[in-house]
Amino acid sequence: MFSQASVGQTEIEKSHSIGPELKQAIKDSRIAVVIFSKNYASSSWCLNELLEIVKCREECGQMVIPVFYRLDPSHVRNQTGEFEEVKIRWSEALTNVANILGYHSVIWGNEADMVEKIANDVIEKLLLTPAKDSEDFVGIEDHIAKLSMLLQLEAEEVMMVGLWGSSGIGKTTIARVLFNRLSRHFQGSIFIDMAFVSKRKGDIKINHLSAVEERLKNKKVLIFIDDVSDQVVLDALIGHMGLNTFTRKKSPPEGFDELVVEITRLVGSLPLGLNVLGSSLRGRDMEYWIDLLPRLQNGIDGKIEKTLRISYDGLSSEDKAIFRHVACLFNGAKVTNLKLLLADSGLNVNIGLKNLADRSLIHLRKGHVEMHRLLQEMGKKVVRLEKPENQEFLMDSQDICDVLSEGIGPQKVIGITLDIDEIDEFYVHKSAFTRMRNLRFLKLYSRLRLYREVKLQLHGNFNYLPPKLKLLHWDEFPMRYMPSKFRPENLVELIMEDSKLEKLWEGILTLPCLKEMDLSGSQNLIEMPDLSKATNLETLKLRNCYSLVKLPSSIPHPNKLTTINLKNCRNLETIPIGISLKSLEVLNLYGCSMLRTIPLFSVNISHLSIDETSIEEIPSNFRLENLSYLSMKNIKSEKLWERVQPLTLLTTMLSPSLNQFGCSRLRTFPDISTNIGRLYLSETGIEKVPRWIEKLSWLRVLYLNGCINLETLPTGINLQSLYVLDLSGCSRLRDFPDISTNIKVIWMKGCNKLEYVNLNFSKLTRLEEVDFSDCLNLDKEALFQQRTYLGCQLWFSGEEVPSYFNHRTTGTSSSSYLTVHLLPSSLSQSILRFRACLVLYDNYVANFRFKGRFWNSFDSFGQQAQDFWGETEYYSIKPFVKGSHLLILDCDIHLSIGSDILAEMNYTHVDLQLDFPSEYELKEWGIRLCSLAENQLGNPNTLPHVFETDEGNMLNHGGEGEECGGNDEVTERSSKRMRVNH
Repeated sequence: MFSQASVGQTEIEKSHSIGPELKQAIKDSRIAVVIFSKNYASSSWCLNELLEIVKCREECGQMVIPVFYRLDPSHVRNQTGEFEEVKIRWSEALTNVANILGYHSVIWGNEADMVEKIANDVIEKLLLTPAKDSEDFVGIEDHIAKLSMLLQLEAEEVMMVGLWGSSGIGKTTIARVLFNRLSRHFQGSIFIDMAFVSKRKGDIKINHLSAVEERLKNKKVLIFIDDVSDQVVLDALIGHMGLNTFTRKKSPPEGFDELVVEITRLVGSLPLGLNVLGSSLRGRDMEYWIDLLPRLQNGIDGKIEKTLRISYDGLSSEDKAIFRHVACLFNGAKVTNLKLLLADSGLNVNIGLKNLADRSLIHLRKGHVEMHRLLQEMGKKVVRLEKPENQEFLMDSQDICDVLSEGIGPQKVIGITLDIDEIDEFYVHKSAFTRMRNLRFLKLYSRLRLYREVKLQLHGNFNYLPPKLKLLHWDEFPMRYMPSKFRPENLVELIMEDSKLEKLWEGILTLPCLKEMDLSGSQNLIEMPDLSKATNLETLKLRNCYSLVKLPSSIPHPNKLTTINLKNCRNLETIPIGISLKSLEVLNLYGCSMLRTIPLFSVNISHLSIDETSIEEIPSNFRLENLSYLSMKNIKSEKLWERVQPLTLLTTMLSPSLNQFGCSRLRTFPDISTNIGRLYLSETGIEKVPRWIEKLSWLRVLYLNGCINLETLPTGINLQSLYVLDLSGCSRLRDFPDISTNIKVIWMKGCNKLEYVNLNFSKLTRLEEVDFSDCLNLDKEALFQQRTYLGCQLWFSGEEVPSYFNHRTTGTSSSSYLTVHLLPSSLSQSILRFRACLVLYDNYVANFRFKGRFWNSFDSFGQQAQDFWGETEYYSIKPFVKGSHLLILDCDIHLSIGSDILAEMNYTHVDLQLDFPSEYELKEWGIRLCSLAENQLGNPNTLPHVFETDEGNMLNHGGEGEECGGNDEVTERSSKRMRVNH
């Protein structure tokens, strides 16, 4: 019987000897099922078939499934019984096949079941064994041979090979043929068609890659992914592979860990760079590695550069120019800004960026252009290799200081970029820019914002900036006014943060190209110029301009300006009433403490911040129908809140936010839109939450922390969208009812009078964290004695493990462990589940897990039995805790390897060990076992109950009664853990 090719009786007569047709059919088959019966040896036809099958198995790796039908396999293996007369030339073939694990009909009670099992076995193997599909592809063998060499099948390391090229050149065909050739040599294999997956199932998200890693780490697997178009897919596959690529080992050499990480970072995890540097560094001592670091920080390896240069040299002259602009000035810039900045350069930016992206020389992500560090260094070096008089960009700090101090700038330079944090002293000649009439981009910036004093001196007669400037970014500009001869008609961006400017210029200047003006931190700025002719201005940033008293009455064209940021302009007294900004979307007046009124702005405002202002009223016809964010922290006016109510017009946004933090005068719950998504009412005077809050069906985040007058919450409501609730510091709150079945985080720290909490953990399937720290009157014993499974972290104040946890230890050492005695019946299922308590001190963020070594004292022969190691998934401690706290959570360890369940081994003991970071203080920990009745791996029928005698013996209590949830409920819970996502 052959699994793929079939030969009918009409094609070959049974009386004839085995012919070429049957031989070919055997060769073309992927699986051969050999059925031995009592009369098998008497058929020369069958024996000749067997010879050919064994030959194909030895030469081609063909799979063989033997079936012994009413026959002892030893008769075939040893040629006894009916097979004693078999000829010598068939003896080896018979022995060979009989030694293969097959099917013996004698041990099957029902032959139909055996036939079905064989059929399923064949189907399963066929699914794992690809077809032969390369016969008709001419010239494909050369490609297969090259790729096989690159994969280095004999190597122990993980290998990754990419096929890259334009559509239609045969990448998929080559990949499929290679997959079919190689898959039989691996323990597992899969071919993923990303286009098909995306079309059928949409995006697939893996939240816990470590689980996959755990299953595959000891297996040799082959993974092909076709139609990869997103770097995220490759990043998820590579993970820590960058370090392995660099060192050619699974871990760095001893003592070289930090050096490997630093060099990998400098190379940007680019495989080419890792391979080149790895080959030169392997075998070198640590001193050599350390000496190399400055070179990598300042430049690029020659071999890497030579390879990258090939891609650059293949570009057109226009694309090369755009590549150099990005490498030298605009890596990380917004695409829209880049197009404006290069608008009159003669370059086709749209096509150029696409060409560079197609060659993977840049990436366009979220509206920004990004270039790999090594490619950027290569592009800068291309510019530096030009003769000084022909250089387009100046980037070296010393060269720039020399050029500007001596006034000898080359005429062809179009861009200068200097991080002023790199220099201590800077002198600019009065004629520094006179010869650079083609200069378009001047960027003297502070990258780290160190705010240290740089000794920058401008010649007293400095009065000239090139007229073609499109980008003027000069942080800490030392002059009180802009040069009088400066004509900013071509400016697209004017950025002069932390300058000494008092005023930009006198009069009205035409600024048709200006898109962004940022003078933030210019503490001496008294007034702004008339901007009525800045007709394309979109963003105006003046935050921390402490001396600014007023804005000009003539603000730019009302249909373009979208953002005004006046944060902390603490002396700003008025905003001209005549301003009408129809396009304004964002207005930030945070900290404008002298501001008492605001004019009627755009109905399109979506973000309004008037925190810590003296605004007393809002225009009565100020419509907020598009408002998505309103912040009114610490407002001084008692009447302002009444003026902005009701907020029932917020109907066009599904998740608007309201921040009313710190308004102690607010005593009643605000009348707000039912579409509200985030509501911050912290430290207000609210005494009661009204029942109509249940109508806020879109409310996801509710902050009521510090509301010291709040005493009760409504019962019988279910805010289905709510996932974060903060009631910390509500010192008069006495009870807490169920408020949302979808809640994820509840913070109730410092609720001193809280006595009762109604938390039905069996229904709160998404709950991840509850903080009851400093809840002095709360009966915490009743909470952590919940008989339903806890899928969340519970936090309490405390100094020691409560007596409820009857297995306890102390110490922070990772070697500290507990030995727990198990009843013979306690591990009849495949999970060990226990409730754990950790006593922690001053923790911020930590990750930990439990390991369990299961073993028997003695087996039936009086010898110590083989043990088994299992472990929990990683758990993550996220909240900040101060002082000594208890962390309570439920954990489980699966007693299985792959699909092989080991629970039936009837272990009598388990040594539990806690892996916990040494840098955090773990004072002690303990556990209490949980029952596992009918809660089997992959088939959970009930919620487990916590029930253990004080002597430590586990009792199997059935999953009956109100405390047990349904199948769906438990399945959902078991899939959610507090884990570290890798």
